[in-house]
Amino acid sequence: MNRTHTLYVFLVILMVIIIWLLNRNSKYGEETLLQSVDLGSEKSRSKISQNPITPIKHTKHFMVSAFMDHRFNEAIRVISIIRRDSLQPLSCIYCYDDICQAVNAEVEIHSDHFGFPFGASDILCKVAKTQTATRVTISNGSSMLDIQNMDFLPIRNTVEKETFKFNFTVCISNLFGEYNNVLQFVQTMEMYKLLGVEHVVIYNTSCGSDLEKLLQQYVKEGFLEVVQWPINQFLNPSSGWNYQVHKGDLHYYGQLVNLNECVYRHMYQSRYVLLNDIDEIIMPYTHNNLTLMMKSFEEKQGSVGVFLIENHIFPKTKFEDSGKFRRPEWKNIPGINIMEHIYREPDRKNVFNPTKMIVNPRSVVQTSVHSTLKNIGDVYRVPFDICHIVHVRVPLQGHLPKEKLYVDKRVWDFEQELIPNVNNTLCNSGLL
Repeated sequence: MNRTHTLYVFLVILMVIIIWLLNRNSKYGEETLLQSVDLGSEKSRSKISQNPITPIKHTKHFMVSAFMDHRFNEAIRVISIIRRDSLQPLSCIYCYDDICQAVNAEVEIHSDHFGFPFGASDILCKVAKTQTATRVTISNGSSMLDIQNMDFLPIRNTVEKETFKFNFTVCISNLFGEYNNVLQFVQTMEMYKLLGVEHVVIYNTSCGSDLEKLLQQYVKEGFLEVVQWPINQFLNPSSGWNYQVHKGDLHYYGQLVNLNECVYRHMYQSRYVLLNDIDEIIMPYTHNNLTLMMKSFEEKQGSVGVFLIENHIFPKTKFEDSGKFRRPEWKNIPGINIMEHIYREPDRKNVFNPTKMIVNPRSVVQTSVHSTLKNIGDVYRVPFDICHIVHVRVPLQGHLPKEKLYVDKRVWDFEQELIPNVNNTLCNSGLL
């Protein structure tokens, strides 16, 4: 009986060990080195992709950019677009000096894909010595025989930093459909400057010719970074968020890919990142600027890395009565004049009010549009009276008369600086 019991225990232990070994070497999470090759003279032929979107050969997937993630054992994180129903074993090939190595990749498709066939994803490369890697590519197998024909991505964020170039960066997910709302855009940019923002990033698929002049002026100033985003050359992107209604391959021109890419792009460049749309201003109401507001939060909410800001609609169909900001020099500038729209829709108790975010990028692992999907640290919903979004757009409660709306003149507090700054930028852009 004792001998039988001993044999049974031995078999159980053996089975556990076998299962552990199988899991450890699973096709999606293997951390064991598959291949290593000394490139030597081949080094010059492993080319770096210059494109914002790079197809993964022999798959339906795409690479976007690669970053060293110091928070998770020096893993390489490749921001990607994955065809959700065509996932297959993938390998990471990363290089340092003249040596390239291959390991099995771990794929994490973000949970917010809204039912579209393609989704924002992370491809993780977990293996020793990645901290010295300079470039990486994703392959549909482990073979490196064709390495000279592969497109590599440069690995960013190789150095972890505690001092930052910018205090505040605004990430605007995408421009598409020949967007040409010039006046609202320039007012928003100049408003953000007054609030303490030093850097804005825009992912551009297409915009109107007038707005293009404005973008180039802000790039020339060093205030704006434009990332070209030709997603329509690779997929049929949706112009909406609802797959059943809008169809297409990928949610809203790749908005989720852009937001995640922007967070990692500024992980060690910016103290805070604002994630919002092009027609929204994250507006402090009890502080003169974002710097003072975030300083007060740091003192009271030290463990918070994600700040949720309520969205509030200012209908573009309701105008301020006096016409004091209907300025003649803006008559021929296309777009909405936000200074004319001071009426704010009330909250609807039974309707979810979405938020946008101010984040410490080092606290974000994965983000969606209105909240993070994975984060480090706490989340804080900022009270409405301290800060909320000024969002001038088509009304959601268009049946309401002015008497049922709230008067909100916060933008007018900045008129003495805002108006001449807007005019100066329009002049420098050749639009005024």
